[in-house]
Amino acid sequence: MSATGLQGIQNKIASLRAEITNHQVYKIIKTPEDMHVFMEHHVYAVWDFMSLLKALQIHLTSTAIPWYPKGDGAVRFFINEVVVGEESDLDFYGNRKSHFEMYLDAMNQSGASTENMTFFLNQLKSHSNLEKALNSADVPLAVSGFVQHTFDVIKTGKPHLMAAAFTFGREDLIPEMFISMVKEFKMSFPDQFTLMNYYLERHIEVDGEHHSQLALKMVELLCGEDQNLWDEAAAIAKLTLSKRKLLWDCVYKSLTRTPN
Repeated sequence: MSATGLQGIQNKIASLRAEITNHQVYKIIKTPEDMHVFMEHHVYAVWDFMSLLKALQIHLTSTAIPWYPKGDGAVRFFINEVVVGEESDLDFYGNRKSHFEMYLDAMNQSGASTENMTFFLNQLKSHSNLEKALNSADVPLAVSGFVQHTFDVIKTGKPHLMAAAFTFGREDLIPEMFISMVKEFKMSFPDQFTLMNYYLERHIEVDGEHHSQLALKMVELLCGEDQNLWDEAAAIAKLTLSKRKLLWDCVYKSLTRTPN
């Protein structure tokens, strides 16, 4: 059941995943200013990833006092290992930072604006209302929809749904062509894209084959022999990818919009 379940999800999302990794948005990023537009949209996906990861940590490891063993040891190890890497990695200068903070540093170095994201976070800290904070920060609809979907998945309290969104719908969707483009920007504009290049290299390093296999194992363990769980996981994986495609469509439209 489990092998069929994993393969079943991968078959169901294959075409949508291909649409995202081959999206036309990657082909039209030609200048640092284009990259700024991409980063100013994408940073929200970098941010909400941490909430999805921490939700998995809460549900799949013991975070309460008193402590008791909880769940599968391999899953606990995987989640805690990813948390360490994502929340307290070494940045370009050897300082401990989250990947989100590293992304903000990359934006600042490149000249992209972090003002909107900073305002959004301040609003969220002040009243803890996600929808209100997104609206107050005038976050584009597709970006807002992506973030709200992530939190809708978290609110289900169902680890197999969170694991499916995490495993099949997150940052490994950025293709090699985009990474190569950033490397070219780094060479052409060495004072602007060193940190973005480093951020992507770190993601490749920490999210490689090892983590991919452990993430698939997590979904396998959480869905087990229950076909209903596999069906729900597949549906969430597809929905997460569809939200990502809408996000990329939004970036593309922003880049191709004719100035007034």
